[in-house]
Amino acid sequence: MSLAIVHARAELGVEAPLVTVEVHLTGGLPKLVIVGLPETTVRESGDRVRSAILNSGHEFPRQRITVNLAPADLPKHGGRFDLAIAVGILRASGQLPAEADPPCELVGELALGGMLRRVGGTLPAALRARDAGRALVVSAEDAAEAALVPEAVVFPAGDLRAVVAHLAGARPLAPHGVAPEPGIVIGPDLADVRGQHRARRALEIAAAGGHNLLLIGPPGTGKTMLASRLPGLLPPMSEREALETAAVMSVSGERLDPRRWAVRPFRAPHHTASAPALVGGGSRPRPGEISLAHHGVLFLDELPEYDRRVLEALREPLESGSVTVARAGRRASFPARFQLVAAMNPCPCGHLGDGSGRCGCSSEAVRRYRSRVSGPLLDRIDLQVETPPYREQLGDTAPPEPSAVVRARVEAARRRQLERGVHPNARLDAAERARWCTLDPEGEALLDAATDRLGLSARGRARALQVARTVADLAGDADITGHHLAEAVSYRQRTRYEPR
Repeated sequence: MSLAIVHARAELGVEAPLVTVEVHLTGGLPKLVIVGLPETTVRESGDRVRSAILNSGHEFPRQRITVNLAPADLPKHGGRFDLAIAVGILRASGQLPAEADPPCELVGELALGGMLRRVGGTLPAALRARDAGRALVVSAEDAAEAALVPEAVVFPAGDLRAVVAHLAGARPLAPHGVAPEPGIVIGPDLADVRGQHRARRALEIAAAGGHNLLLIGPPGTGKTMLASRLPGLLPPMSEREALETAAVMSVSGERLDPRRWAVRPFRAPHHTASAPALVGGGSRPRPGEISLAHHGVLFLDELPEYDRRVLEALREPLESGSVTVARAGRRASFPARFQLVAAMNPCPCGHLGDGSGRCGCSSEAVRRYRSRVSGPLLDRIDLQVETPPYREQLGDTAPPEPSAVVRARVEAARRRQLERGVHPNARLDAAERARWCTLDPEGEALLDAATDRLGLSARGRARALQVARTVADLAGDADITGHHLAEAVSYRQRTRYEPR
């Protein structure tokens, strides 16, 4: 009898835990048994592995073969274990000497002819392999994604024959080259938006402090245009942020574009999206739109048209920056540090308060429409701004500022925030607010008056302070003045579109 152990990486969330493939050969009737909670695709790997080994010029052992995928209590899925199982069988049968094996991990699906196929989800695997000081062998299609991880050693292979020759030291595989620098992606420019000065200012504040934003106005007033230009105002992602975002994208099954992997994501799901699609879920938990927007922007257009239960599922992730999807047999946590931008019409017909007299919605209809968005969710949106009808902007002939000019101010304000701590103003905790958001007696009186007049909750009061801190950072001021606080509070006042 003989035993061989091979390492692989499972696509089981961003953490990509290590899976050990143990192959045990014993006497008895020839049979291949796979244990360790394998799902259907894993159980079917026996036939793929057998054919791949034979077509690669090797012998398939005529013995009882037991393949154990450890840890045993973790469900295994997908074809990514094929390569590790095949190498384990060859090593256990003596066709591949174990002592010649360099420290590496194997991920790849085998075709019947022995070719390696793409499996996806290799970026988290490369992250963990690098941290463990091990190389990673993947298919040629997966190599570019895995090589995005700095200092990771990635060996692309075309088929099982090439992997065996590499492990035996006969023909070493050439490591994949260093990943190219991400290309410069030019998105839509803020200069395209005419007028809407207050909304543009709110967009700048949102970008500088990482605040959530709600745009309210009739159809065609530029709400979607404004929202789509927010990613172009945000500072570039750090290497850590880019890797986290790319890892989530990788395990979701979507292909990574090397030119865009360091670009902040902009996700805009349709208003018919379900709760699992938005926050993550499924029998095999997958990241939802809020995780795919990690370190980027989640845009929810026509906010009241979403199912209320779907919107309520956003409340906890907006505070914690993560989401945990629990199922009877599985539990998975995904990061969800996204910036929410939402847009909505003021009433069901969309023309309330535009001065045209076209709105025929009753007050009760408007209240029902607005009540689809709960108070607790609105309380978590720092900036709530109206976008007036286009005809009110026609007299404005001043050339609008381009995104590059606004982004320069945003980056300067964000640097001031990071010099004080490790995150933007929108994520200040109570101790940090007490230190960095102090007010003079006049400012305290103004905030108390605004709290009473607007009925601000404790959360709303704290968020108004954080917005004021961002306004001060944009102005380059060390202290929050009454002017900064007044502007911050104005973004929580009733608009012309509120039902009276």
